Amino acid sequence: MAGLNRELADFLRRARAQVDPSRAGLPSDGRVRRVKGLRREEVALLAGVSADYYARLEQGRRINPSEAVVEAIGRALELDDAGRTHLRDLIGLPANPAPRRSRAVQRVRPGLHQLIDALDGEPALVLGRRTDVLAANRMAKALFADFDAMPPKERNYARWIFLDESARALFIDWRDQARAAVESLRFEVGKDPADAATGTLVAELRERSSDFDQWWEQHRVHQRTHGSKRLRHPLVGELTVEYESLALPGDPDMMLYVYTTPPGSPSRQAMDLLASWTASDSGARTPRTAPES
Repeated sequence: MAGLNRELADFLRRARAQVDPSRAGLPSDGRVRRVKGLRREEVALLAGVSADYYARLEQGRRINPSEAVVEAIGRALELDDAGRTHLRDLIGLPANPAPRRSRAVQRVRPGLHQLIDALDGEPALVLGRRTDVLAANRMAKALFADFDAMPPKERNYARWIFLDESARALFIDWRDQARAAVESLRFEVGKDPADAATGTLVAELRERSSDFDQWWEQHRVHQRTHGSKRLRHPLVGELTVEYESLALPGDPDMMLYVYTTPPGSPSRQAMDLLASWTASDSGARTPRTAPES
C-alpha cells in the first residue's frame, strides 16, 4: 500500500505542475510563483475541497475520496481520459466497480489466431498485460520482429523497443514510439500496482535503459487507440503505417493491433513488396541489411 500511495502522490504533484494557472482562470494574487504550475491550495480551490484535504491526498495519506471528489480533482488538473482513469485506479475507484478477478495466464484463443492469420496482407499483433506480445501474424513478424523466436520472458513490446538495437534502427520516430510505450506501461501499472510481473519488467527497464528511466520519472500516462509509426525497414526501405487498436471481448486486458497503409501509396507498395519477399516460410526472416538500390 505504501508503494501505491507514493505512486498517487507523485502523479498528483507532476500533474499540477503541468497546469497553466492563467489557463485555469485563477486570479493573480501578486505573489511570485516559486513552483511550476498550480499550488496545492489552488488545486483544492478548483476542485472544491479544503486545502488540508487535498494536501493529505497528495501526501499519500490513507483517505477515501468519493467519486465526485476524484472527478473534480481530475478536472482541476486538466487530466485527459487516460489520466482520469489512472487517477481513479491509483485511488481505488476502478472504472468497473466489480471486484477484480485473479490474473490468470493470458492465452490467445485458436479463433483469434486464425483471425490474425487471415489478415495476411496486414501486420497484426495481439498485446496483453504490460504489452506482452501474445500473438503475431506473418506480416507483423516480417515488419517488426519475430517475437515467437524470442524466449517467452522477452516477448514484450516495451522490452523489445527499449532493449533491442534493431528496434531503434527500425523506427524513424523511435523516441515518439518509445515514450508511447512508457506511457502505456504507466497506465497498466495503475490498473494493478501489485502485479509482480509488471514490477519486474519496470525494474529491469529502469536499470538497463536511461531513456526509460527518465521518461518513467515523468509519470505521464496515455492510452493510444490509433496512430502512426514511421519505419526504415532493412528490406523495403521507408514506410509509414497507421494502426488501430481493438479491445477483445472476453478479456479486457487483451488488445488487437492492426497496421495498414493507404492503397496505392509508396508505403502500400513497400508493404506489398515485404509480403512477396516473405511469402514462404523460408523467407520469413528479415535480412539485416537492405539490398543496394
